[in-house]
Parts: sequence; C-alpha cells; structure tokens
Amino acid sequence: MNYIFFAMVAISFVVAAYKQVTWVTPIVAAGEEAAKAPMEHLGLSMISTAESSVTLALGLIGVMALFLGLMKVAEAGGLLRIIAKLLRPLMVRLFPDVPADHPAMGAMIMNISANALGLGNAATPFGIRAMQELDRLNPHKGTATNAMALFLAINTSSVTLLPTGVIAIRAASGSNDPAGIVSTTLIATICSTTIAIVTAKLLQGRFKTPAHDALTEPEDPTEPQEALPADASAAYPLWASALALGALIGFVPLTIFYGPAIAPWIIPGLMIAFLSFGMLRGVPIYESFVEGAKDGFGVAIKIIPYLVAILVAVGMFRASGAMALLIEPIGLITAPFGLPAEALPMALMRPLSGSGAYGIMVAIITDPTVGPDSYTGYLVTTLQGSTETTFYVLAVYFGAVQIRRVRHALFAALAADAAGIAAAVGACLLLFGHLQ
Repeated sequence: MNYIFFAMVAISFVVAAYKQVTWVTPIVAAGEEAAKAPMEHLGLSMISTAESSVTLALGLIGVMALFLGLMKVAEAGGLLRIIAKLLRPLMVRLFPDVPADHPAMGAMIMNISANALGLGNAATPFGIRAMQELDRLNPHKGTATNAMALFLAINTSSVTLLPTGVIAIRAASGSNDPAGIVSTTLIATICSTTIAIVTAKLLQGRFKTPAHDALTEPEDPTEPQEALPADASAAYPLWASALALGALIGFVPLTIFYGPAIAPWIIPGLMIAFLSFGMLRGVPIYESFVEGAKDGFGVAIKIIPYLVAILVAVGMFRASGAMALLIEPIGLITAPFGLPAEALPMALMRPLSGSGAYGIMVAIITDPTVGPDSYTGYLVTTLQGSTETTFYVLAVYFGAVQIRRVRHALFAALAADAAGIAAAVGACLLLFGHLQ
C-alpha cells in the first residue's frame, strides 16, 4: 500500500505540474469567476477532501454502532455456531484430506461462518488458526496443500449474507436504499465461491508437489491445542445443510424479481429478527447491543486516518486529471458491458488493497455527480461487499505458516475475483441497469 499511495500522489503532482507549466490564464468577462490554476485546484481539492473524509467518518459512527450492536446480539445468541453446524456436512466433503474431527476443520468452518455474517474482525483470527492447523497435516512444509489452496480461494470469495460494513457506508453517505446491495452481493459471492471451488479442484492435479521437497512427518493431530469455540466440531444432519443451501439459492430469484419490494424491509427486518433471536436464546440484548455499539464507535474513529490518507490521494488523482487519462480509454471498452469508467479503479484496486478500494468506493458514492443510489454507486458497493483483498489474504494466511510455494491458490483466488466482478456487474445490470 505504501507504493500505491506514493504513486497516486506523485503521479497526481506530475500531471498537475505539467498542466500548470503549460497553463494559459483564460480571459474572464466582467463578473465571472476566474478559472483556478491546476496547482491551485489540486491544493484546494486536497483540503476539501480531507475535511469531507472526517465528516463522513463522524456520520458513520451512529450507523456502525447500530449494525455492530445488532451483530453482537446475534453473535452472543450463537448465530455463528448455528451457521458453522450447518456448514460442517458440506465442508467435510469439500476437504476430504482433512479429518472431520481435526481442529483445522473447526477453524475453517468458523472463519467461513464469520465471513458470511460480515464479521471480518472475527474471521481473520479463525483463518490464521485454520492455516496453522492445516500446516500440521502438511508433509511438504513450505508448499501449500490442496486443502490450503481451496480454503484460501473460498476465503477470498466467501458467500456473504450480510455486507454490514458496506450497508453502513451507504447509509452514512445518504442512500435511500442502503441495504439494496444485499441481493447483488449474495448473487456475486455465490458465483465467485462456486468458481473458486471448481477452479481449485480442477487445478490441484496440474500443480503437483515439487519432487525435491523434503518430506516431513505431519505433526501429531492429537497434541493438545488451543480450544475453539463451543460447538465448533458439532454438525446438523446433511438434510438440514442441504435445505439451508437450497433456501439460500432460492433467495436469489426472489431478489431478482422482487428486489425493490424486499429491500425496504431488510434493515427494519434485521433489527427485529436479531433482537428476537437474542431474546429467544436468553441473551441480555440491551447490554449486548451496547457492547457492540461501543465497538462500532471505536471502528468509526479508527478509520479516520485511513480515510483521510486514501481519500486525499484519490482526490488528488482525480483533480489532477490523471485518473481521466488512465481510466477513460479503458472505460470506452468496458462501459458497454456494464463497467463504467468511474467504477474501473474500484475493480482494479480491490484485489490489491482493501483500504485503497475502500477509499475509492467512498470517493465515488460521495461524489454528488454519482451518489450511492446510482447504477455506479450500487456497482462499486457491491464490488466492495463481494470481493476480497486477495494478495493481502494470501500474504497474511500463507505468511503465518511460511508457505513459499502457493501452487494453484493464487490462480483460483484470482479466478474467483474475476467471477465476482463479472457477477456483480451482471447482477447490478439486472436489478439497477435502468439507473444508467
């Protein structure tokens, strides 16, 4: 991210400097405001963008507190464990090389369950733990196993039921339909996860373990390990998992045909559903909500420096004209397919940098000429909610166990990214194409 941040600022400065040197002061009629010089425009853009990023973050506090409060009630009621128990019968079939009762299986299930609920902070520790446990089964240390590659591919594309963070951003930016991306995000992540699994399975035979790798004995899986959450190894019957999967897939056509009618119900429905769930599970819902809301307050405050850095860099890139020079020619090709030039930076940045993509998304939906409820606004927020920072995930998860040969993991993850972007474009065209 250091190089991306510096490159955006440096390129913006060079482009603005060239325009400044070649700039000719226009003749202005009496009473008209004089056009600002390129460098002056760049400086004013930096100041205004820094101010607006703080204003946005402050407006985000209440929304983040609301959603994280609700998620805390659901988490305290055991929703994460319920999803984990539904996933287990499917996971043992996807990962035949991992014993069903091994701690790696439990950690993977908890990671995917947390991602499905938009609990990124909870998902990452489970993901690292899963990689560490998978490495205990790895006879070729330093080389990714088939299970590692598949898990990473699924992690970068994980089916997302509630993109809570993006909904909060849309609400804070003044959207009249902040939950409108639930359906498009679900469609995109189902497609990307399917492609991730298929690609990983097809490629695992083509990327053999190098013959010169020294074989080591897998660690004893019976050694005592740090305990996972309760019920991490439990499972519902296969028919219950199949029924839940069928209901999830069946929800897709409902969102396509009745999306506009369903969307207004989502946020009030989540409020009553999560609180009712907590009450039925004996959770002290008020105390749990307040605890989660405190976390939301902290998150909103913590992101202010990141927002200022990224939004100022993006603002400079746009104000200098560098973005137009880079994006507009490509946009002429992609726009007829539903990917307008304004959304291209988001699609290109998302696999590389989470904070960079986040900043670009915010810059786009807070732009008065675009807004969160335009086609482009729906598209970029769907991209944010349905794709992952692939290279970051690969570096963190594989770095945690010193994996140097990633084999087919990167190809499968990038295929999932491409499928997620294509599916997001298709879903947004289908549901919001009339806004173009």
